[in-house]
Amino acid sequence: QLQASGGGLVQAGDSLRLSCAASGRAVASYDMGWFRQFPGKEREFVASVHRGGVLTVYADSVKGRFTISRDNADDMVNTVYLQMSSLRPEDTAVYYCAAESNIYRFSVRKFSYWGQGTQVTVSS
Repeated sequence: QLQASGGGLVQAGDSLRLSCAASGRAVASYDMGWFRQFPGKEREFVASVHRGGVLTVYADSVKGRFTISRDNADDMVNTVYLQMSSLRPEDTAVYYCAAESNIYRFSVRKFSYWGQGTQVTVSS
């Protein structure tokens, strides 16, 4: 189960941190990711973190502004974060967290499990 939180309304240049609590058996063996969806558009990749917590990947549009991390301290609940800085109006979207157990899908940014979205709105 994936539970995302932390969205809200901020001004351009502000920071915001999204959280996603992933619960379940062997949750630490899942790769985690964040995606976002603009109105009328397909969901797009934002960032991902490997199950080990070290390897991270970012979309070019957020590189240098967003940071993904995860907390694997609890065997039954892992939390993945998306720290967003220098936010822009074009970052306004619904953000979704995702999880994947198949190790071969990490490199192609494919995820099987999805949480509900959280709205992020950046005003100019």
